[in-house]
Amino acid sequence: MYAAMLNKKIVLAVSEANLVNVGRKSLNMDDYRCPHCNKKVILIISEQKAAFFKHLTNYSNAMGEKEEHHQSKMLLKAALTAAGFNAQVEIPLADGQLRADVLASEKLAFEVQCAPLSEAEFTHRHSLYSQIGVTDIWIVGRRHYLKRRLKHTQLIFFRQNKLWGNYYLEINPKKNMFCLKYNILQEQITNHLHYQIKYFALDELDIKTFWHFTPIKKRYFININSQKKYLKKQLAQKTKLGLRIGELLYQKGLTIDDLPDEVFTTWRNPGELDSITKFLQK
Repeated sequence: MYAAMLNKKIVLAVSEANLVNVGRKSLNMDDYRCPHCNKKVILIISEQKAAFFKHLTNYSNAMGEKEEHHQSKMLLKAALTAAGFNAQVEIPLADGQLRADVLASEKLAFEVQCAPLSEAEFTHRHSLYSQIGVTDIWIVGRRHYLKRRLKHTQLIFFRQNKLWGNYYLEINPKKNMFCLKYNILQEQITNHLHYQIKYFALDELDIKTFWHFTPIKKRYFININSQKKYLKKQLAQKTKLGLRIGELLYQKGLTIDDLPDEVFTTWRNPGELDSITKFLQK
């Protein structure tokens, strides 16, 4: 779609893209509408073809991973371009061994991961980026969205810095936005996660805000009794965790009630070995 309605007037995608590129307008801050059905559309700016409008309602919950991946790349590329980056999509790197989803600059790439990904494949791609001196930022699609219970397959996407602690990035092309989950900590015994959330629009303003986001991190509370109750349940059900800790308790001649409170009340990084096992292994 190469034209849309804006304030009851027809505007061309190419003209609107030019205004964005010269800094006279922010990407997708206007309420563009389809001339035929009057539903909301967004402007897509692409290096490979002329700018165009696309129905936002096309991004249904049932969109396939390929479509989700493609739209996420194009929206991210458009937002980065509007924010001043010379962003390009599907750029071959490392003598053709690697193809960046979105190359924002010579030293910065975004990988949009919507399909399943093995730890071995992730390590291979991440290592190639490191070898050529490019920082790779991974942002995941719907399949990998972080909920309150950690999945082993999500561990490869966590990152850490001083401002955000452990953090995780998600993209939602349906809503033209991305999400930062930060200050992520895991309870000592369970796979339950605690985190804070900040949403950003895929546009010029929020891309710039994202780089300088300085949050106030919360202090989380953990209930000792609930942690002990969960551990007792694991011991009774002889789960993998229950068998491991049960054997260690037996070797030390201890019960759950003999364990110090500190091993239940401290937090751990996502996927880190629990403090009870560490304590018993000393």
